[in-house]
Amino acid sequence: MTTRGTSPAPGDARADVLVVGSANADIVVPVERHPRVGETVIGGDHYRAAGGKGANQAVACARLGARTRFVGRVGDDDHGRLLIDALTHDGIELSGLRVTDDAPSGLALIVVGPDGDNSIVVSPGANARLSRGDLDGTGIEGAGAVLLQLEVPLGTVEAAASRARGLVVLNPAPAVPLPSALLARTDVLVPNRGELAVLAGANDEPASIDEAADLARSLDVVDRMVITLGADGAVVVEHGTVTHVPAHSVVARDTTAAGDAFCGALSVALLEGADLVAAARWARVGAALAAERVGAQPSLPTRDEVAEVAPADTRG
Repeated sequence: MTTRGTSPAPGDARADVLVVGSANADIVVPVERHPRVGETVIGGDHYRAAGGKGANQAVACARLGARTRFVGRVGDDDHGRLLIDALTHDGIELSGLRVTDDAPSGLALIVVGPDGDNSIVVSPGANARLSRGDLDGTGIEGAGAVLLQLEVPLGTVEAAASRARGLVVLNPAPAVPLPSALLARTDVLVPNRGELAVLAGANDEPASIDEAADLARSLDVVDRMVITLGADGAVVVEHGTVTHVPAHSVVARDTTAAGDAFCGALSVALLEGADLVAAARWARVGAALAAERVGAQPSLPTRDEVAEVAPADTRG
């Protein structure tokens, strides 16, 4: 069933988002095809870019006009300085960012194929040291929205959700089973199809929109969910009502941060008063624009860039 919603519109008050999560230096190698187990393939020229799901989502929110704070950890190293500079460049408030002197900054090794799909290995480094105590003094209780992922310790994510008083948006990536108390404290859950399967205890990923909706409804502890399905768009499940949001068509070059662009745009739209379906329609444009470009944070679009595409595309 499809419903219409109100598209987000800029207002006088900026959305206030606090992101608790990871910051990684991405080392990216383009390849003609992904290697099989035990195989070596020759790739193109590698490059380094700022990334990490938490930092990516913070940058996504900031570029879409939100007043954004980031809580995380980096190492006292060259990668850490890259990450701090990148976040500072986008005007993100960093009083909650700690520098860890006994661990390196997080590192992601990313292989990107010609269709834009990627394989990623993450070495958490300083991200694994982010603690519950690091939330003290960050203003998390007063944030309009708290945006969370799972590249930092689960206990810290649980503490952040429990301390938040605003909207809690959880992107359950990478996929792990989650305690029901955390899911119950989540206002909007944003998994992809693989993460949904893990959360629902399914043996296989949902192969269709209907299967994704059925799995989502089996997680009855979460009333509002947006399942991202790549080229198949997204499925919004809200209090049992299912709405398919088709993807915005693009030629993908690198999908590394497309999901992060989606989560950031979704959160900003919800804070600006959009309903969940309209927010997902707006967010799909941000994700599509990110997939057209290479790199994680370098690919994330600005509000003006989304607005060039989104107005006619989000009226329902």
